Amino acid sequence: MNKLFTISIQDSFGFRSLKAKVLNWVRPFNTFCFLDNHEYQLAPHSQECLLGAGVVRDISGDQATLLSGLNNTTGWWMGHLSYDLLPAEPQGSLHKPDPHGFPQLYFFQPEILIRLKEDEISIEAPDPEKVYHAILNTALPAATEGTDLKIQSRMSREEYLDTIRKLQAHILRGDCYEINFCQEFYAANAHIDPVEVYTRLSEISPNPFSGLYRNGDRWLICASPERFIKKQGTHILSQPIKGTARRVREDAEVDEAQRAQLQQSEKDRAENVMIVDLVRNDLARICQEGTVKVDELFGVYPFPQVHQMISTISGELSPRFSLVIFWKRCFQWAP
Repeated sequence: MNKLFTISIQDSFGFRSLKAKVLNWVRPFNTFCFLDNHEYQLAPHSQECLLGAGVVRDISGDQATLLSGLNNTTGWWMGHLSYDLLPAEPQGSLHKPDPHGFPQLYFFQPEILIRLKEDEISIEAPDPEKVYHAILNTALPAATEGTDLKIQSRMSREEYLDTIRKLQAHILRGDCYEINFCQEFYAANAHIDPVEVYTRLSEISPNPFSGLYRNGDRWLICASPERFIKKQGTHILSQPIKGTARRVREDAEVDEAQRAQLQQSEKDRAENVMIVDLVRNDLARICQEGTVKVDELFGVYPFPQVHQMISTISGELSPRFSLVIFWKRCFQWAP
């Protein structure tokens, strides 16, 4: 039976120091999920820093039907979905191998849940005060020298340019009107400290959707400015990003000019409204009629390295759709 322990934090220095201790305290756990908002106030803001550690129960596998196991659960569940888990139809040629071995679906109910805000920490655990004192007594490791990594692309220059030409041909034929072309960069046989790498990444580029996730001996490090989808009750919200301008933080006047130029850019507005229309269309397929709306169009928000143009679209989920169907429809977006 979990108990709740809450204690106040005196100042921002204490908050950031305690957050660092929480992140290092959780190292020994084989399964955990650490999510960090980095003190952004991008609405709808609900959690500043959240950690789930240890496993009470979990769901793992490669079948989308396993999601139905979450339909009647209560409390916090954390985990991941693979894009390949949820295609509407077989897409054999689109499947990409995963050399890291993550299950296509994994969710766990944490044994310990920690919520950290600027002015307090709350711990839910069988013995939360013991957890709190263990965190306080966690020593922060000294920074180490960076590891030299040889970063490689999965594609040669020739393969990359050939793919670009094929994509251009698709656009000219009218097969599609916008394409997000991604490629993988990797370092083979890398030996890193994931906690230290995440900490350093957060110092360089803190983002509102940052996270460090451990699933056995597999790790995922994230620093993203973009919210894909949020579902709270029947309310669904998506905040796609299209439009970027470089920050010039050493010159406030030039930086503001960059922001204003992005705000008025016809090219960036055209790309942004294109993705807004796509999301509106996809939400309309799963939401109650007449509830889909654009809450904000062409909002420009500052991040450490760039200004981003973000729009917000929301709707109310139709009662006809289960959790499994909801996720299936979400993962069909922008195929």
